[in-house]
Amino acid sequence: MNRTVIIQGSSRSKGDTHKIVEYISLKLDADVIDLNTKVIGHYDYEYKNADDDFITVMTNIIENYDTLIFATPVYWYSMSSIMKAFFDRISDLLRVHKDTGRQLRGKNMAMLSCSNYNDLNTAFSMPFKESAKYLGMNYLGDVHTWIEEDIITDEAKQIIDTYIKHIKKAM
Repeated sequence: MNRTVIIQGSSRSKGDTHKIVEYISLKLDADVIDLNTKVIGHYDYEYKNADDDFITVMTNIIENYDTLIFATPVYWYSMSSIMKAFFDRISDLLRVHKDTGRQLRGKNMAMLSCSNYNDLNTAFSMPFKESAKYLGMNYLGDVHTWIEEDIITDEAKQIIDTYIKHIKKAM
């Protein structure tokens, strides 16, 4: 199969992160899932959100893609709340939908972050790396991108293009 999906977790569906996602998705021929258009509640131990979009979205991802790229803006030195809620809900796959969750093993995970500056703290990627390890996924790496004055700079494009080559090689 070897198909790629970019899971965009931004509060603005057409914001800066989307510009980067669009650029990368064209070069990787990747599909995009915009979490902002989904109803995904926060994790809770009583599984009160069983009827929201999470399981449908994850089942689609697991059945159709080998490589998952998580794309998030940097909000207060961390991933967006939409992305964090999505990551927290992976616990549903460990507690309730175990057979579905086990199917993440062996898949690829990567991450891209976006802000207005080339100044990301190296600790930002830790939740992605450690989650991939815990889930038995192959972590392909991460890239920090940025938008200046509403455009992807040449410097950022060069970094992104190098990242894309790395992802393609690792898949």
